[in-house]
Amino acid sequence: MDEDKKKRVIHTRVTEELEEELKERAASLGVSVSNLVRNVLENTLGLVEDIVADSHSVARSARSRGARVGFVSPATGPDPDAPIVAWQKAVLNVNAVCGSCNEILPRGSEAAIGITDRPGPKPVLCLPCLQTLNEQPQADGGDEA
Repeated sequence: MDEDKKKRVIHTRVTEELEEELKERAASLGVSVSNLVRNVLENTLGLVEDIVADSHSVARSARSRGARVGFVSPATGPDPDAPIVAWQKAVLNVNAVCGSCNEILPRGSEAAIGITDRPGPKPVLCLPCLQTLNEQPQADGGDEA
């Protein structure tokens, strides 16, 4: 089967201003509006993937160098120098990234905010990572008889 026949068409509504901007930009680049939109979408998705991968790499590197990032990973637990006293579920008013799995958490979504006894940025977990944390065995700190 011809490669072009495998492609799909996606329709979307845009404002008149955006349509005009797309047409002008496409004309200045010497490409069709369709090719411009396709290239923008492909590059944007790749960029988002790169940002998520880079942020994960930076966080992993910071943890391995002993930096005090204050994130919780279900595998490593909380940073002992930035203890998290509790997790509070909340609806995000800003976009965030899960400190454990790097999931992008859009504004308006539910997440867990780390309550710490220190000033500064508060760690954020997506709800699946919070559930994983909840399922870990708890140290009761008491003496066994």
